Amino acid sequence: MKYKCKKMMETIGKSRSRASNKGMLREKILVDIPQSDMVFFRLFADKFGWQFTNKQMLWKEYMKNSPKNVDLSEEEIMEAVRAVRYGKVQGNN
Repeated sequence: MKYKCKKMMETIGKSRSRASNKGMLREKILVDIPQSDMVFFRLFADKFGWQFTNKQMLWKEYMKNSPKNVDLSEEEIMEAVRAVRYGKVQGNN
């Protein structure tokens, strides 16, 4: 499998380089790929200079940047959730 992927990548991107993508508009997409094809997709993305992020990478980044000590009560959290869900805040007033 690895040999086939490598051969395909050589024929697909011989004239293409990472420098050719600089300054271009970028589009973010979500692609559902079988686990068995991830090796090929990573090679493909690397060959064309595309950024590659999977769910685990996104989750690690989110956890790294999330606040560690948040002083909020459950009521304050639920108030914020209701505001987002229903477009209004239900207070005790």
